[in-house]
Amino acid sequence: MPRLLNEYRNRIVPELKSQLGRQNSHCIPRLEKIVVSMGVGEAINDRKRLDAAVEHLMMLSGQKPQICRAKKSVSGFRLREGSPIGCRVTLRGKRMYEFLDRLITLALPRVRDFRGVNPNGFDGHGNYNYGLNEQLVFPEVDPETVTHTQGMNITFVTSAKTNDEGRALLRAFGMPFKAEDK
Repeated sequence: MPRLLNEYRNRIVPELKSQLGRQNSHCIPRLEKIVVSMGVGEAINDRKRLDAAVEHLMMLSGQKPQICRAKKSVSGFRLREGSPIGCRVTLRGKRMYEFLDRLITLALPRVRDFRGVNPNGFDGHGNYNYGLNEQLVFPEVDPETVTHTQGMNITFVTSAKTNDEGRALLRAFGMPFKAEDK
């Protein structure tokens, strides 16, 4: 069993019950899925960039990414409908908790000049979005094999109804939010 899943069941649920004032443990917000996506705009000119991004995302997540294709043609970007321009992976269950554990304990502390993640990245329904500038912060990626750094977007989808509930859930998992200036 992943460490964070065990911690969620034994420590976080009772803590959130008292913090949110709820009796039923099924009413406590939970993490439903994590979506990691990479938009590779340079894939229009160089297909190898997309292949490298897919390979790195496969190493990070432990499962094969889905190739995302353009929905519309945009002549200003030399983009045609159906062209591959990115990749994404949806993590659920044990892989989701293992990825979250590696993100919080290994990857985020390796970000240069890290002061905490932005607490305002919530969408109004308890889901959180965070962007990384490069894939090299994960220890699985060998820096000597990387020819181009690639950013990624990480979306945490929760069952929380409000931003405050989602923030409380992610903070209980150990997400290092910036201190809000008051």
